[in-house]
Amino acid sequence: MPAAKVRLQTVDEGSVGQRLDNYLLRELKGVPKTHIYRVIRAGEVRVNKGRAQADTRLELGDVVRIPPVRVAERPAEALAELAPPREFPLVFEDEHLLVIDKPAGVAVHGGSGVSFGVIEQLRRARPQAKFLELVHRLDKETSGVLVLAKKRSALTHLQDQFRGRETGKTYAALVWGDWPEKLKVIDVALHKYLDADGERRVRQVTSSHDPAAEQAKRSITLVKVVKRLGWATLLDVTIKTGRTHQIRVHLAEAGHAIVGDPKYGDFAKNRDMARGPQRFERMFLHARRLQFAHPQTAAQLVCEAPLPTECRHLIETA
Repeated sequence: MPAAKVRLQTVDEGSVGQRLDNYLLRELKGVPKTHIYRVIRAGEVRVNKGRAQADTRLELGDVVRIPPVRVAERPAEALAELAPPREFPLVFEDEHLLVIDKPAGVAVHGGSGVSFGVIEQLRRARPQAKFLELVHRLDKETSGVLVLAKKRSALTHLQDQFRGRETGKTYAALVWGDWPEKLKVIDVALHKYLDADGERRVRQVTSSHDPAAEQAKRSITLVKVVKRLGWATLLDVTIKTGRTHQIRVHLAEAGHAIVGDPKYGDFAKNRDMARGPQRFERMFLHARRLQFAHPQTAAQLVCEAPLPTECRHLIETA
């Protein structure tokens, strides 16, 4: 448990506009949040030799004094095992952005029982990258287009677009049964909660008398039939709001759960599909298209990821 020395860090463009507490959390990986706030309150952290608050916004060229803290060191081998470096299929990249095609079964970040995810692996694969952050999220079970920012200015610009519903998100989803042709818009509020096991879940709220009615958020999903297979229907799903598990819950509550969905799906059918001749063992939800304005040029970018091989094979052969 070695003691670190005082560090004087000069803020570069990758950290401009960041709050001091968030800057320290990134610089002092492994140090508990409570300790970081304690040293800020005690005045041990200085910005340009003066005391600063946790919410102080950093500017280019600011000098941050980071006091000595004790951090448990991991052996290099253990760290490598924790987050092995990995690159992912590239959709688009320039000096501002990185857009990848995320595989199913890979979390976007560590936490909640997951040691590491896409962001940790990419940072290990790109040690020279001064800044690399997730712009948005995809469920672990979902594949497809995922955007990361390589500059803080790009991150804030893109997150504003996502929050303002200025992006076009289209998913390919295979659902059980024959989707009704007339059901094209689902506009039902969703409420996020933790179940008895502490697992995150989402449910629809359809009544003003529901105890969760005030906390529920309006959620809008647009559905278009692409192909009818008899036993299942391939859909193009466009979301106007980006709620947690929105597509999964809306489709399941409409009576047509996504094939392979381990949380809201038809568990018996999923098991039979995984054990049957198809050996299809994932959730059939793929972020196939994302349109947004480039944070620097404002040009419209359309990023697309082809349907994964196992999904395409299932449609063609089942």
